[in-house]
Amino acid sequence: MTTISPRTRLQRWLAGNGALLAAGAVALAAYASHGVDGGAQSRLQTAALFAFGHGVALVALAAQADAWPRRSALLSIYAGTVLFAGSIVLSVLAQWPTTFAPLGGLLLIGGWLLMAFDAMRR
Repeated sequence: MTTISPRTRLQRWLAGNGALLAAGAVALAAYASHGVDGGAQSRLQTAALFAFGHGVALVALAAQADAWPRRSALLSIYAGTVLFAGSIVLSVLAQWPTTFAPLGGLLLIGGWLLMAFDAMRR
C-alpha cells in the first residue's frame, strides 16, 4: 500500500478543485449567454471569467506547491475565487448580497502577491 504525503494530497486537491472551477465556469458562461440578459448576463460572465482563469491557474500551479508560501498562495487564490465568483453568482441567482466579494478579491490579490514573492525569492 502506498502512502500519499499530505503535501501531495493538497496538490491533488488544489488541481482537482481548480479543474472543477474551470468546468463550472464553462457551464456558467453558457448559462449567462443563453439564460439571462442585461446586467445579470454581464455579472455572470465576470464570475465565469474569474472562475475559469483562476481554476486553470490552480491546475497549472498545484504541482509546484512544494513549500508553505506557494501552498498558502494557492489556497488563498482558491478561497478568493470561490468567495468572489460565488458571491456574484448568488447575487444573480438567489438575490443574495455580494457581501463576500470584497473579501474574495482581497484573497485573490494577496494570493497572487504571495505567489510573486515566492517566485522572486527562489
